[in-house]
Amino acid sequence: MSFSVAIDGPAGSGKSTITKKVAEDLKFNYVDTGALYRSLTYNFLQNNLKKLEEEKIKNILEKTKIKVLFDGSIQRQLINGEDVTEKIRTKEISKYASLFAKSKNVRDYLITIQRNLAKKENVIMDGRDIGSVVLPNADVKIFLTASVDERAKRRFNELKEKSLSLEEIKEEIKKRDFQDKNRQIAPLKKTDDAIEIDSTFLTIKEVVDKIKNIILKAKEVK
Repeated sequence: MSFSVAIDGPAGSGKSTITKKVAEDLKFNYVDTGALYRSLTYNFLQNNLKKLEEEKIKNILEKTKIKVLFDGSIQRQLINGEDVTEKIRTKEISKYASLFAKSKNVRDYLITIQRNLAKKENVIMDGRDIGSVVLPNADVKIFLTASVDERAKRRFNELKEKSLSLEEIKEEIKKRDFQDKNRQIAPLKKTDDAIEIDSTFLTIKEVVDKIKNIILKAKEVK
């Protein structure tokens, strides 16, 4: 029987880092939802589509078959048989992925893919609408957060080139929070059945251990 975990939270809360570590420790498949959006974006660009035109998006998606494979801790994506895993990590893909993520057709298409993965395997997914939209019936839902100051500090420390000041990053995060919470399609929100974890004063290991304990207890009950 499959077991699904949804981890949501705002930008800079440490979702990806934490989720990957939990998946690795518990031998769950980590579903990189961002890679799925990137894969479709690659496909759109291959079809010379660079604008948010829903009718064209719909037509392309009708001819698109995406397959997700798990190779140990690596997730691979095939678009119509072509392995695009290494081809989707470019600046151009990043630029257009955020555009196509706004498409209702794209989101509906990928929700089906993500839900099917959760039916077959033990999966853990992170994002901003996993518990509320993608996996509303997930066995465990976590809402991971941290203060704006802490998230800005983390993002600043991650930057190899300090092109932005700490204050500028803080303002960017505030703006991103507002956009995520107020977007029309699948806004960021904590569901009533999600367990909130504030990581402001916790180490990565402490957060990972907390989430692992929650999952293991839930699996015992199931």
